[in-house]
Amino acid sequence: MTIPNSPSKATSIKLFSFSTPQMRAFHMSWVAFFVCFFAWFAAAPLMPLIKNEFGLSKDQIANINIAAVAVTILIRLIVGPLCDRYGPRRTYVGLLILGAIPVFGVAASQSYGSFLFFRLLIGAIGASFVITQYHTSVMFAPNVVGTANAASAGWGNSGGGATQALMPLILTAIVLLGVEQALGWRLALLVPGVLMLITAWAYWKFTQDSPAGDFSTLRASGLIPDTGKKVARESFVRACKNYRVWMLFLTYGACFGVEIFIHNIVASYYVDSFGLSLKTAGLAAGSFGLLALFARALGGIVSDRIARAKGLDGRSVWLFVLIVGEGLGLLWFSHAQSVALAVIAMLSFGLCTHMACGATYALTPFIDRKALGGVAGIIGAGGNVGAVAAGFLMKASANTQDCLFILGIVVTLTSLCAIAVRFSQEHKTQEEELYQQAVRERSLAVG
Repeated sequence: MTIPNSPSKATSIKLFSFSTPQMRAFHMSWVAFFVCFFAWFAAAPLMPLIKNEFGLSKDQIANINIAAVAVTILIRLIVGPLCDRYGPRRTYVGLLILGAIPVFGVAASQSYGSFLFFRLLIGAIGASFVITQYHTSVMFAPNVVGTANAASAGWGNSGGGATQALMPLILTAIVLLGVEQALGWRLALLVPGVLMLITAWAYWKFTQDSPAGDFSTLRASGLIPDTGKKVARESFVRACKNYRVWMLFLTYGACFGVEIFIHNIVASYYVDSFGLSLKTAGLAAGSFGLLALFARALGGIVSDRIARAKGLDGRSVWLFVLIVGEGLGLLWFSHAQSVALAVIAMLSFGLCTHMACGATYALTPFIDRKALGGVAGIIGAGGNVGAVAAGFLMKASANTQDCLFILGIVVTLTSLCAIAVRFSQEHKTQEEELYQQAVRERSLAVG
């Protein structure tokens, strides 16, 4: 689906506004992503309890962590082109409703097998990220799209940190009401499922696909062509042929893949390695995810500012610097011998990790405007490929420290893929014209 740059795209972000379709999409997309991320990792901080109830082994826990992110690879590849065909509004609502089913299923699990099955299915809601990035890319002009993408994704990502801190507190509140822990963690896991259904209703009510309206309405009026399933297929194929997509596929695996891997293992790591309580470990782990409240947006904001002076190549160099910083921080984290140093190291590499995620999707809208859904979907899937690879590395490693050390080396080397993202002079000229057009429109609006 080709979404032409037009004056109807927002050239500024009016953060406290809900009056325009652009800002409604911005706010609803990050809220939906927050809820999905909260639900996706809601079980992670409760794993010490679940481990004891089901008698899970190290390999079984690793399998659960891999399952939680594996299916997202496929779904992310699918939802990008689906956004091109059916629009982000319908795609998001469908994902929220269907994704709530395995969230409830996890809460009802009675064995390792059923828990693993629903954790596999629950990974589908991780594809919410692609829809969020698609929707903001359609709604915002080139001069602010990097900031819009990074901020919406960052605030949504913070759901992963919130769930680490809040789920143990929700469980505690339920237990204080007289419920046994064995039932309490199941009731706690119902909360994110209910939130997903409420969010689906709100997304349908308050958003539209593009500044001009829903794709179905625009096709019916002849404003955009109706090419049926061909739209999704062509978007995906065109994206596959672009080498820049695969470079960012790898870099996103190195940053977002590490992020969701850490979400899955860090609470248990603090309990097992440093003897922290479930609540204290959850708070420590939650601080990593809550960096997304500002760090991912900061990565996109800086990328937008660098682009003013250095163009598209400047965005690539900025991404390279962040991934190098992430890799070095992981190496430090792997050697931390005390809780205090471990938390400081985690926050250090976590800052670079979240900012690199923002910088990646600040670059994504400029790869190929004619295949935005395919591009967003493939790059987004790269994050989950990275998480799955990290999960298998965890299984093969003697301990968590060895896994983190090897991961740090791999991430540092992957930074070279960011430098490899380059654009032709013709491409740069076209993007510069679109950028200057957006700047002129903003100046007129302010004037």
